[in-house]
Amino acid sequence: MNTTTLTPPVTTRLPGKALFGLFLSGFIGILTECLPAGLLPEIGATLHTDVALTGQIVTIYALATALAAIPWSRLTASWPRRNVLLVALAVVGVTNALTAISTSYALTMVIRFAAGVGTALIWPLLAGYAARLAPQGRQRRAIAIALAGTPLSLALGVPVGTWLSHFGGWQVAFWTATGLAVLNAVWVVLTLPNLPGQAADERFTVRQVLVIPGLRTILVATAAYMVAHNIVYTYVTDFLDHVGMSRQTGWVLFAFGVTAVLSVLLVGAHIDHHLRKLVVGSTLLFAVSVLVLAVLSGTPVLVYVAAAAWGFAFGSSPSLFIAAVIDATVPASDVAQSVTITVISSSIALGGFLGGVLIPGLGTMSLTWAALLLLVVAAVAVLGGRRFAFPPGA
Repeated sequence: MNTTTLTPPVTTRLPGKALFGLFLSGFIGILTECLPAGLLPEIGATLHTDVALTGQIVTIYALATALAAIPWSRLTASWPRRNVLLVALAVVGVTNALTAISTSYALTMVIRFAAGVGTALIWPLLAGYAARLAPQGRQRRAIAIALAGTPLSLALGVPVGTWLSHFGGWQVAFWTATGLAVLNAVWVVLTLPNLPGQAADERFTVRQVLVIPGLRTILVATAAYMVAHNIVYTYVTDFLDHVGMSRQTGWVLFAFGVTAVLSVLLVGAHIDHHLRKLVVGSTLLFAVSVLVLAVLSGTPVLVYVAAAAWGFAFGSSPSLFIAAVIDATVPASDVAQSVTITVISSSIALGGFLGGVLIPGLGTMSLTWAALLLLVVAAVAVLGGRRFAFPPGA
């Protein structure tokens, strides 16, 4: 009698519901960070502070994320992954609610610092969680989906928050973010498997990770790229005012946002097989965009074209750099990701700081030239990192 052993079919489908939970977690993290940017005058009126001082509630959030990412990652390394994400969403949800009811500037700064610490739990988790959920050969695409909430939130967070404020003040935007965190927590419980953390003997130290070939090159490229972005993006309103396009700020940012979302769709379709080409293309396209802003800003249509190209270049850049980090550092990728998130969050704060120094010292147009110089550094690192960081065929 012949017997046939049946083996379960190997699936190549991505776990869409689970990845949506990770996507929305990232979206909420960035939304919480950038939401105040479009509401600074209204928040300042409540807190009795000027716009410049109120703007520091954005800076302190990024600083907290940068400071907390590595220690939180190490502390929670052994925890089941879904538990970590739920704790993070709880912190972000509660701090958004507290921000909405606070009328004290000092208290709001403390709350925003705590919110940034909560987000520091989310970012090092997303890519690794997505990769572990995905079938073999589809990990990079899963990472791109999980991290797509970043550009989408950057594109929509500020205008949607401003729109929501018309329904009852700036607090409505923060209550909405709180509601999203609660709904996402429920979705996470229902759709994400609670994957185990790392055993003690599987963990790597930061020192061990930093000597892995290729990682430092990736981190240099990431830092230069992200600081360049934040130097210009943080002060894009000042730049557009300087070139006589202040009334078109919303439309310019809309062009940036639309192409950033399109970038997510395109990169998600090709990241599994063309990582190096996509990183090189993103870096060079961003550099060309900044060059156009630097020398041809007197032509409004070219400003729109440059902003759209910039959005297309930047949209999936977090996915690209983090995918490169994971490829280079397996099996130490969890720690490597926390280091990368620290670099990215520090770049947000550093970009804002450097822009604030450059404008009064060298003028608004110096933003573009500083960004271009940094992108040259990023391009050299990307193009030169052929052996370990961004290898051909990756």
